[in-house]
Amino acid sequence: MIQPASMFGVFGLSLVTVWAAATPAALVGAGRRPWLASAFAAAFLAGVWGGGLWRLAGAETAFAPGVHLRLVQPNIAQADKWRPGLRASHVTRQIELSLNPKGLNGAPAALQNQDADYVPAPEPTHVIWAETAVPYVLGREPVLLRALSHATPIAGALMTGSLRIEDTPGGPPRVYNSLYVVEASGRVALTYDKHHLVPFGEYVPFQDWLGFLKITQGRGNFTPGPGPRVLEVKGLPPFSPLICYEVIFPHAVLPTAGENVDGPRARWLLNITNDAWFGVSPGPYQHLAAARLRSVEEGLPLVRVANTGISAVIDPWGRTVAALGLGKAGAIDAGLPEPIEARTLFSRVGNALALVLAGLFAALGYLAQRRAETGESPSAA
Repeated sequence: MIQPASMFGVFGLSLVTVWAAATPAALVGAGRRPWLASAFAAAFLAGVWGGGLWRLAGAETAFAPGVHLRLVQPNIAQADKWRPGLRASHVTRQIELSLNPKGLNGAPAALQNQDADYVPAPEPTHVIWAETAVPYVLGREPVLLRALSHATPIAGALMTGSLRIEDTPGGPPRVYNSLYVVEASGRVALTYDKHHLVPFGEYVPFQDWLGFLKITQGRGNFTPGPGPRVLEVKGLPPFSPLICYEVIFPHAVLPTAGENVDGPRARWLLNITNDAWFGVSPGPYQHLAAARLRSVEEGLPLVRVANTGISAVIDPWGRTVAALGLGKAGAIDAGLPEPIEARTLFSRVGNALALVLAGLFAALGYLAQRRAETGESPSAA
């Protein structure tokens, strides 16, 4: 049912849902038989479902050659994450998970699907940790970078979330929620700064008056990064990094005209997140569902790494290739799905088609209402 998102996005799917729900009431009000109105709406939804089946019928997931990912999910409670006495042990825990794919205490990781037995996988070429997985300012911790290098594949990289601080002459330092790309030498090869910040979590509007409403630790605000980017990391196809809720915004997960578009187009999406705030609740599931829609819209695979879950690898049709459930500690070993080579309609026009359809339906509804008010039949021509 989500495949039409490749044409008109999540707003178009919402329009379809509203239209299917409203059509029976509109037709009954126009004098049609109730069963006929409901049958019409059901047939429409069946057509949408059938179209999705048709699109998936010939869709076979292919994987990028020579790329083997290890996604680390440590399952660290939010209450413990930033405790000074525990921070070093959190990093050690993730290094151990990076080196031991069976997870903590010999528990098997979730590989390929959650019901499967553990199957040894090729050695990883790239290791990925979650948002702020390193609870330090990583760029200012050379000893910590050397420790991370032990978990970094020699020919690849370790990618992790951490804080980044940038000093400013004569002013307060800028603090970023960042993604670091660390090489086996311990060198930071690249960073990406989150640009779409969460209000009242990462910043507080009108800080001087509303600062007491901040729900996260720390007094200051994060600084937004410059915008979406495409990163090129050794051994990986180009990708668009997304931190936390940056993944929920349709047509905002890739650079657009005027936004860092000099390099190649992204061939996959990387979403690192910390959903520990939600505990065991619908929140992490809703976040994952929103992320899946970005894959379908853009025709790009998505790799999602979450502190407490749900970590997953999603193919460009929105299907789950591998996942590790909520509240579990372990690692996922998986390949990187290839994108759909032909760009989706949504990736070309964004939300324009959904807006056109919404305008069309609004105009039809207005005309029908006018005819009803003047006593004409809505079907009269």
